Amino acid sequence: MFGRNRRNAGAESPFWKQQGWILSAAFLAVALVMAGVTWLTTGDDDSAGQDKAAGKKGPLSSAAANGGGGQRVDGRPDGCRTDDSADAKPTASPDDIEWRQVGVARVPLSPSAGPIRSDGPLMWCFAHTPMGAVMAAHIIPTHMSGSDWRSVTEQQVVAGPGRDIFVAQRSTVPQTAQNGSAVGSYAGFALASYSPDAAKVQLLIKNGSGGYGSTFVAVKWDGGDWKVQPKSNGSLYTSMTTVMGNAGFIMWKV
Repeated sequence: MFGRNRRNAGAESPFWKQQGWILSAAFLAVALVMAGVTWLTTGDDDSAGQDKAAGKKGPLSSAAANGGGGQRVDGRPDGCRTDDSADAKPTASPDDIEWRQVGVARVPLSPSAGPIRSDGPLMWCFAHTPMGAVMAAHIIPTHMSGSDWRSVTEQQVVAGPGRDIFVAQRSTVPQTAQNGSAVGSYAGFALASYSPDAAKVQLLIKNGSGGYGSTFVAVKWDGGDWKVQPKSNGSLYTSMTTVMGNAGFIMWKV
């Protein structure tokens, strides 16, 4: 019996059964350390229909990424041009950071690192740099609580079994409405690893009481832009962990 308990404790449960997934529909992993937010299932048939609809095609959809049109010779989608010369790992957040509200979350944007293009819910065209990878890791998963999550997933999550599992399980989560407001926020980041093809970004989340939590998001350069690389179980980020203070992180300028 004890052996079975140890095996169960060591096995990672599917992300959609974890408390983190249910709460993170509000704001990525911020919801794991936020208080006073209640989610109410809506009975709106139109919302349910929209949630089941196929994602809209766009500049980063599979067809374009596979050379089906809309892509320049340099591999970037049409309309996307960035300065990719800043190839050193960041030691501070960019001076040109702006903040935009996405659902209950405020996300950072940078004219130098991206995203520099916006089409409906899609915020894209990140610099092919370490800082561009950091921006993508913050922005893309934050859109997954909205009604346009399918369009964002189609274009900004790397295709494969992980994405298929994410779509299948995200489809079972009812469209929700928020009662209350988030008291957590993106506070900082650390670049755990980086290459021109892939990066792993650690996000620092601050809750309303001043505590911190962190989670990792993996991104991949795919189809001419940074996209989130899902885990094999479909999760877009690792389980939330508590951290003591902000040592080792680059803090956002607010």
